[in-house]
Amino acid sequence: QVQLVESGGGLVQAGGSLRLSCAASGSIRSINAMAWYRQAPGKQRELVTTITSGGSTNYADSVKGRFTISRDNAKNTGYLQMNSLKPEDTAVYYCNARVTLIGGRYEYSYWGQGTQVTVSS
Repeated sequence: QVQLVESGGGLVQAGGSLRLSCAASGSIRSINAMAWYRQAPGKQRELVTTITSGGSTNYADSVKGRFTISRDNAKNTGYLQMNSLKPEDTAVYYCNARVTLIGGRYEYSYWGQGTQVTVSS
C-alpha cells in the first residue's frame, strides 16, 4: 500500500556533498517517523539518523555535524543532506518510514529500495 522511492545517490569525492530524497506514496494518512539507515559491504546495517513528525532528530555519532535529516510533511518526502563526506560513508543508504494508513489505526514500517553512495578518497 505504501512505496518509498529513494534518489540522489552517486559517486562523490571525499569532502563533497550529496542530498538523498525519499518520496513516499500510497494510502498514507501520516508518516509518524522517518529514518535513514546504511549498510556497507560485509558490515551490519546501521541507523544513521531519525526524525519524528514533530521534527525532533537524532544522529549517529559518526555523522553528527555532517549529515542533516529533514522532511516535508505536505509532500510525504524525507531528505538526507550529507556534507563533508568521507570514504567510510560509502554504503547503500535506505529510507525507512513509520506510516499510519488512510482508514487505519496502526503503524507500519516501510523501506525504500536503497541507493548507492560511493565516496572516493
